[in-house]
Amino acid sequence: MKLTVIGCGYLGATHAAAMAELGHQVLGMDTDADKVGTLNKGQAPFVERGLDDLLARHTATGRLGFTTSYAEAAAFADVHFLGVGTPQQDADGAYDLTHLHTAVRRLAPRLRDGALIIGKSTVPAGTVARLRQTLDEHTPAGARVRLAWSPEFLRESFAVQDTLEPDRIVLGVEDGDTHSEAVFRTVYADVLATGSPLIVTDIATAELIKGAANAFLATKISFINVIAELCELTGADVRQVALALGHDHRIGAQGMRPGLGFGGGCLPKDLAGFTHRAEQLGADTGLLRQVAAVNLRRRERTVELAREALGGAATGKRITVWGAAFKPHTDDIRDSPALAVADALHRDGADVTVHDPAALDNARRTHPRLGYSDDPARALTGADLLLHLTDWPQYTDADPAELARHTAVPTVVDARGTLDANRWRAAGWTFRALGRP
Repeated sequence: MKLTVIGCGYLGATHAAAMAELGHQVLGMDTDADKVGTLNKGQAPFVERGLDDLLARHTATGRLGFTTSYAEAAAFADVHFLGVGTPQQDADGAYDLTHLHTAVRRLAPRLRDGALIIGKSTVPAGTVARLRQTLDEHTPAGARVRLAWSPEFLRESFAVQDTLEPDRIVLGVEDGDTHSEAVFRTVYADVLATGSPLIVTDIATAELIKGAANAFLATKISFINVIAELCELTGADVRQVALALGHDHRIGAQGMRPGLGFGGGCLPKDLAGFTHRAEQLGADTGLLRQVAAVNLRRRERTVELAREALGGAATGKRITVWGAAFKPHTDDIRDSPALAVADALHRDGADVTVHDPAALDNARRTHPRLGYSDDPARALTGADLLLHLTDWPQYTDADPAELARHTAVPTVVDARGTLDANRWRAAGWTFRALGRP
């Protein structure tokens, strides 16, 4: 089929490349000319595992291309995916839908009769009804444009895999619209043939599912971090508690990872946006507010643990931070717990040096007051404390005996729980970790 993807950020660029991988002819559209130029060269303007390979392969064959023109996109196909970003508003945590509504308003007058728009963007309840009004107001006279919603469930650094091998696909359609479901099944025929379930719902349900999923995941993460706080007070080991809980089939291990908490451009934003919309509708959001509060408290506890490891104060101390990205295998630093901790200790008067395998350039632009090093060992030169804040595998595999030679004081705080405490202690390090004795 011929498809377009409107909006080519993390979601849109990945979706466009994955649709090309499934055999479709795809045109991505974005108003950022620099981004479009980079994508047409077969490169992603961000780090996402496997994406550059798909972009290079399918732009080379002509199956995948990118443009800045709404007119070109509307003329290219009759199936249009919306991947436009819906960032968080600073004032109240609500979704900023400005770009999404603008995209639909600019695309609508150019659409042909029978066109289908399939939304992928994360939106609050009631958004699709407003987009329907926009379509009805701006589409050509007599043209019938269908609107459906299929929320994305992508994990950064696994986005390609999650698009091509999803654990579920959700499609919300308007009342009586069997045509959109049939087209959608054709688009995803190869994926559905592998056994990925398709859940077809009404629009209101499809809108709610994404927010509910991320709110529940955030709740699991914050729950195990409450248990980590209790473990520190009792001398218990939160990793073993999490392991035992994970074997309970009613609970499951996924998401039950204690540590510094969640960050990035999706989970915190979606939790805040979901909570804001729920409050607008009059729902009780006390639990969700507590989930967010626990998550921020993990950052504060890590700063406290760093101060304790330094003898009570960070002023004048040299601290090395391993990690700037909010998670490994990405250069995304949006709401990064690692940088939040690094910033707090810098404000305490510490000399903070940050290393990250992929996110240093982004971190330098947004946090210029911090120091940076391209080498994780050299970053430790003269350090009084090492903070392990993003669980890149390079850090887990590092040799603690070799690293100890670079430090002034071999002390480490593992806020991600992936370093081998026995190995580091045997190499002469004082080892502290969240939720562990």
